[in-house]
Amino acid sequence: MAVVRVLILRAPGANCDLETAFAYEKAGAVAERVHVNRLKENPRLLDQYQVLTIPGGFTYGDDVAAGRILAVQMRTYLSDALERFRDQGKLILGICNGFQALLKAGLLVPPAPEGVPATLAINEPPGFVDRWVRLRAEPGKCPFLQGYAVWEAPIAHGEGRFVCASPEVYNRLAQSGQIVLRYVNEAGEVGPYPANPNGSQGNVAGICDGTGLILGMMPHPERHILPTQHPQWTRRGLAEEGDGLRLFRNAVQFFQKW
Repeated sequence: MAVVRVLILRAPGANCDLETAFAYEKAGAVAERVHVNRLKENPRLLDQYQVLTIPGGFTYGDDVAAGRILAVQMRTYLSDALERFRDQGKLILGICNGFQALLKAGLLVPPAPEGVPATLAINEPPGFVDRWVRLRAEPGKCPFLQGYAVWEAPIAHGEGRFVCASPEVYNRLAQSGQIVLRYVNEAGEVGPYPANPNGSQGNVAGICDGTGLILGMMPHPERHILPTQHPQWTRRGLAEEGDGLRLFRNAVQFFQKW
């Protein structure tokens, strides 16, 4: 089988790039961490890879707003390269700060003349939240989430509240199958806080673009690769692997089937 190559996009303040590289390597890929300045200098570098991932962290100190400066760079210098990458049937993943950047760059929900259709706002209740959550996947045509139902991963963010500009935007995303990940309670059902940790509209934890090839999500699957990373593994017994590993393996297997 051909080796799947992953580009992990680094920027000042990103701090989950090593964990993300480890996750892809465990899934059988070759992962390389590339600084955004290098990619701006030569956008054709993307042609060497099948998967692009923007990891979590606090790029550019989250000045102005979380992920916005990186989003501006992507939109200004890399928009053609990123659209070409997607149109070639390749995969893009944004985790936490990466989700914020993808959304604000217009890669998940295209910008509208009347303004930004959806964003990630300050948590409600306000404050940084760092804990484990339960998620329900509704994969549709998103390759990353195939085979998932209810699973667990940690979150760590202060601006993760997904909100749409209008009910019409939310309904359009729901009807088109772009809402692929929701926060749920122990029964696997959507509900208020604490099941919904940040006040996200519709308990949304992740969305994909219209093709399903681009996924943005607030939870950190790269922090649940090994079973011992779960805080309750000693009570539950040692699982074969962490819940997050499947997501990265799905990306690798997507290209091995080509």
